[in-house]
Amino acid sequence: MTTYVVLAKFTDQGIRTVKETTKRADAAKELAGRFGVKMREIYWTQGQYDLVTLCDGNDEASITAFGLALSSAGNVRFETMRAFTRDEMNAVLAKLP
Repeated sequence: MTTYVVLAKFTDQGIRTVKETTKRADAAKELAGRFGVKMREIYWTQGQYDLVTLCDGNDEASITAFGLALSSAGNVRFETMRAFTRDEMNAVLAKLP
């Protein structure tokens, strides 16, 4: 599985109903599984982003489909970044001349 860091911001709708955010997070975990994605951790944060999530997915198509499905509910918008483990990064570096 591939690891992704997901940075999310509440939409206007999401912040108006912020008292439901932990319940929505539970529903998001369930939704993720339908796309072959596992939400390992979710953190509510201060600053530029409202949530940071660590997800594992089978491929980019799976994490993208999950993101689109979740965003279509209208409570969050997010960015997804591929994360590399030490071993994965060493494999990338080994390809350099």
